[in-house]
Amino acid sequence: MKKHQYEKPLFEIVSLLRQQCVVAYPTEAVFGLGCDPDSEIAVQCLLHLKQRSIDKGLILIASCFEQLKPYIDDSTLTAEQRRRIFIRWPGPVTFVFPARPETPRWLTGRFTSLAVRVSDHPEVIELCNAFGKPLVSTSANLSGQLPCRSIDEVKSQFGNDFPVVQGYTSGRLNPSEIRDALTDELFRQG
Repeated sequence: MKKHQYEKPLFEIVSLLRQQCVVAYPTEAVFGLGCDPDSEIAVQCLLHLKQRSIDKGLILIASCFEQLKPYIDDSTLTAEQRRRIFIRWPGPVTFVFPARPETPRWLTGRFTSLAVRVSDHPEVIELCNAFGKPLVSTSANLSGQLPCRSIDEVKSQFGNDFPVVQGYTSGRLNPSEIRDALTDELFRQG
């Protein structure tokens, strides 16, 4: 497969994340836009790029549950609630957890909760492991445009110089299902 000029090696993508940049990467259904969740500057850049209100809150995507623990409060979960979550993870299901009090508002928006997912997508796992923590994850698309499902679509919407992780989506048609971690209430069908 021919490598496009706008596909970056993993070490370059990680370096850009550490420099508070926004990057694109493949996920289960679409390409995502991501950045360092601990950088207000990076998150503000992502929100500006997406023309998205900070009040809506964001999703974090991770390679393992341990990466999410600094951001969520799982202390009140029962054994049954944990079982329901972990039988679906890793995978394309996002759960809304109570946020830790110190979790920044630029992640939670107007909520006291945070949406998080442990992905089974190989490029997401590799990227989060190399970066050492989760990424903010939102669909890669400009306001009013369809989410990008290929590197060429990312290039078309964001330009040739936008950093993109080489890879493909897993072919899912719908975005991740979203459920409440405590009640299992379905917020968005996957």
